[in-house]
Amino acid sequence: MKSQNRFYSEFDTQTLQAASGEAARPGDYRSPFQIDRDRLIHSHAFRKLQSKTQVFLSGEYDFYRTRLTHSMEVAQIGRSICQFLRAPACASHALLADDFYIDGDLVEAVCLAHDLGHPPFGHSGERTLQEIMRAHGGFEGNAQTLRLLADTIFETESDIRGMQPTRALADGVLKYKKLYHEFSKPPQHHFIYDSQRAHRDFVFDGAAIPEELHEDEALNKFKSVECQIMDWADDTAYSLNDIVDGVKAGFLTIERIEAWAARGNVEADSLRERWLDTLIDAIRRDRLESRFARRIGHFVRACRLREREDENFMMGRTHRYRFELLVDVEAESEALFYKKMANDIIFESPQLQQIEYKARRVLFSLWEAAWENYAGHGERRIKILPPRVARQLLTAHGTDEKARCICDWLAGLTDGMIVRTYRRLFDPEFGSIRDLS
Repeated sequence: MKSQNRFYSEFDTQTLQAASGEAARPGDYRSPFQIDRDRLIHSHAFRKLQSKTQVFLSGEYDFYRTRLTHSMEVAQIGRSICQFLRAPACASHALLADDFYIDGDLVEAVCLAHDLGHPPFGHSGERTLQEIMRAHGGFEGNAQTLRLLADTIFETESDIRGMQPTRALADGVLKYKKLYHEFSKPPQHHFIYDSQRAHRDFVFDGAAIPEELHEDEALNKFKSVECQIMDWADDTAYSLNDIVDGVKAGFLTIERIEAWAARGNVEADSLRERWLDTLIDAIRRDRLESRFARRIGHFVRACRLREREDENFMMGRTHRYRFELLVDVEAESEALFYKKMANDIIFESPQLQQIEYKARRVLFSLWEAAWENYAGHGERRIKILPPRVARQLLTAHGTDEKARCICDWLAGLTDGMIVRTYRRLFDPEFGSIRDLS
């Protein structure tokens, strides 16, 4: 019989539902973290990720990654990190034991959930919604993920209740913990919504946040160990896989990479020159995917645990804040090297900038149409939104709440859904009514 994992307690497995005074989850043959993972996998929001942009528009190529395949890869890497930390080959494995370890099911759930809140058109869509929502409490992909988990992922006609995540899952997806209004001026990213204060209180069990964590970005850097693992697994996946997809899609060629390096983007040191030479050789030999697959293992083995040097206000409640993940500096530098290359050559290319332009035009047009018909000062004129969204809008209080309803709708659309919706409203020759979401 499997022994109980002493790393976690009832504090970690308590759900948002139980903490708010409602009935706790019924008994189950699965662990609380397995229930978290399974609910995510079977959710509509998770399935939508198969049609949301990772780098290239969904449906434009058959082989590149979508948000769904990316999330699956991040989950696999996260589980591998958990396994490696317990292995004798890991320098810090002695900190853990057979009955004291970081739960792979929990980390998998955190990784599967980490991109749920990201809108259509990838980062272009996120930047556009940030601009639209600046006067209404902001938009942030990670805050939107928490909103789905805690509020809307399993909404029904009469009950909007989220998936009732465990405290450890809710905390695991919280890459950022600072509220929108806690910044001296409205930020563009790296915050949670003001309305999510209660969720942050749940994560911290109502404990007062020390003053020093409110300074600058300190609170945003205060992450559970599972969140740190997810963060590095995410960095590992997209720093390596964006390069592979970019090469296969023809954005990254040897000529463009060499020209990028010649412009001074590669510092004159042996490590970066070696990474560059290895990349070019792999492209030339058509072995890039196999070589970068091995780099994933290298990035996993670059991890180790250590006990936090400074005490913090959560240590007495959970082991999740007693430990922190350390990543070798060389591996972090290599990931940054690939991310900069992808940003400079792929994301700044005219083709991707055209997607940025499209995202702005589509999102702004749909936002204005919804606002004009449901939130403006005049009477509503045309029913252009799905009935559920329309009902939420008509019962929302104040402009900020109405804006959040429209934002939820837009962020929840896939690339294909938002383009079809735009065409139905603005293209006179397009009249499809097959997809009315």
